[in-house]
Amino acid sequence: MDYSTLKKLVAIDSPSGYSEEASRYIFKLLKSYGWKPERTNKGAVKCSFGKNPTLAIAAHVDTLGGVVSAILPNGNLRFSKVGGIQLNGYEGAYCRIKTLDGKTYTGTLLFDNPAAHVNPDLNSKTRTLYNMHIRLDELVESKKDTEKLGIQVGDFVCFETNYEETKSGFIKSRYMDNKAGCFVLFEIAKRMKEMKKTAPVEIFFSNYEEVGHGGTVGYSDSVKELLVIDMGVVGDGCTGKETACSICAKDSSGPYDFEMRKKLTKLARKNKIPHEVDVYPFYGSDGSAALRAGNDFRVGLIGPGVSASHGVERTHRKGIEATVDLCMEYILK
Repeated sequence: MDYSTLKKLVAIDSPSGYSEEASRYIFKLLKSYGWKPERTNKGAVKCSFGKNPTLAIAAHVDTLGGVVSAILPNGNLRFSKVGGIQLNGYEGAYCRIKTLDGKTYTGTLLFDNPAAHVNPDLNSKTRTLYNMHIRLDELVESKKDTEKLGIQVGDFVCFETNYEETKSGFIKSRYMDNKAGCFVLFEIAKRMKEMKKTAPVEIFFSNYEEVGHGGTVGYSDSVKELLVIDMGVVGDGCTGKETACSICAKDSSGPYDFEMRKKLTKLARKNKIPHEVDVYPFYGSDGSAALRAGNDFRVGLIGPGVSASHGVERTHRKGIEATVDLCMEYILK
């Protein structure tokens, strides 16, 4: 598979609330494949492979990030989280501040008083939003200096992804949750067009999953099943692997549809697709949001295993490809 579209999508900043450029990229890509995508009122992208789709396959394009919450007296910034950023995993990260008038400034997320030569408590203090700041790469010494740049409270903070593909097949990057899932949908759309196949299926790219309401609305009225593609958990107590597709039996919101999980598991076994059935202890998805919103859907959840979620994430081509293969089997069988 050609992973260039994944690399391009990852390079587009898209924290929840600031995902328009990424959604436009997805829309244009689907059109280039020969499909006719649509936009929902909330800005999600959906694309049908046939009339009256009964199955929606969803992934979310929005990521973690932040917004400026205060300008400090020395000109540096405090920020408020967008989604569940783990501060210890983001300390030292380079970032971009996006202003309302379209300017972009760069900076670094740091602990207050970050010099080891003057701060004896540097290694012992818990990181919080009240003792970390963004150091701007501009000649600022006061709040007024920063305001003159056009930076203000509410401006989005987008963190550098550090995308890298290794010879061994790993893809290291922030936001494999869930741009790897979006790439799975790209590949499904590409394969369906190359095979000249139609099906009562729509793919759906939500844009507010990280803040809890991405998958609530916007699906075709005919949809009966929702298959969510989101990262599989890799960690202690879980069965997931970066090289396999995780099939989620249950997460924090409760169990997913048993009949869908049974069908997915049987298809994976029959076609020798690398997979693991798993339970996620601290997790929610677009499927959780769709059910809480009152949609009368059956909901399933699968996705490639992702290590160090919400931190320095990594997945593997084998896990992504297994997820694509399982989706194709589900669509065509």
